[in-house]
Amino acid sequence: MTTKKYPLELELPWVEKYRPKYLDEVVGNVETINALKRISKDGNLPHLILSGSPGIGKTTTILCLARELFNNDEKLLKEGILELNASDDRGIEIVRNLIKNFSQKKVLLPYNRHKIIILDEADSITSSAQQALRRTMEIYSNSTRFIFSCNQSNKIIEPLQSRCSILRFNKLKDEEILIILKRILKNEGIESFTNDGLSSIIFTSDGDLRQAINNLQSVYYGFKLINSENVFKIVDLPNPLIVNRMIKECLNGEIDKGLTILKELWNKGYSAIDIINVCFKVCKTINSDDNIDNEKQLKILRNIGECQMRVVEGVSSFLQLSSMLVSLCDV
Repeated sequence: MTTKKYPLELELPWVEKYRPKYLDEVVGNVETINALKRISKDGNLPHLILSGSPGIGKTTTILCLARELFNNDEKLLKEGILELNASDDRGIEIVRNLIKNFSQKKVLLPYNRHKIIILDEADSITSSAQQALRRTMEIYSNSTRFIFSCNQSNKIIEPLQSRCSILRFNKLKDEEILIILKRILKNEGIESFTNDGLSSIIFTSDGDLRQAINNLQSVYYGFKLINSENVFKIVDLPNPLIVNRMIKECLNGEIDKGLTILKELWNKGYSAIDIINVCFKVCKTINSDDNIDNEKQLKILRNIGECQMRVVEGVSSFLQLSSMLVSLCDV
């Protein structure tokens, strides 16, 4: 019996299959991308720190920049780039051996180009290793450039920050994520989706494009239909429509109805932090159509934020969430 073989591309997850290869293909953070385009055109790459939330394109942007700097030459991309990510051991020995050896290596590059060392998740590098990098960056600055990618730039020591240009990435806007999702669906020839399904994927991703694409693929392969109900089954979060109804019942003074909905969510196994996070997202979208002005909205968000703080500190009980609903009744 022979097994049918498929092309390798079909086996790639969508997040890799549709990963941008050039800076023009990167969506969002327009000002930051334009700054990198100028760097790729001039060729004078400084040491860089790219900071921002996960899944918004930091590592992809670095690889796009390197591809353009090396004129899409696969040999140069292989020889002229050293990439270390969070799965690698990045203690002081790695700095003294691997990074130093790569910095000393001779590579024939185009004029005004440098070897690139990419340190992904740089905020998890040990403090001693960061201290050791200071001297290495200075000694080999004529031939090698360092690019740090991190979630929080303040976890990188100040001596390294002072040697680098810091570029900050923001979360992607909903409309930017929607453009990418529709482009993927069109390329895959998928028509079995609803607008509320795409809206639900964007809502649960919270600006994280990687998570949005992964959820899109999971929902499609799991149910062959991308709608709101199937999305929340996959991501395992409380449905925001139900949470919205619960909050409105409390704002109308119907605390018993609100507590009944909360009890149903609790019995389904949703954790306190999941419920409180969805409450926070839902309340940020409340507008004047719900007869709630800005002052009331701020009071609602403050009450939810106080409850969220207690839940994060460890008091994740049903009683804590009930107390939050009672405080919403007072609003």
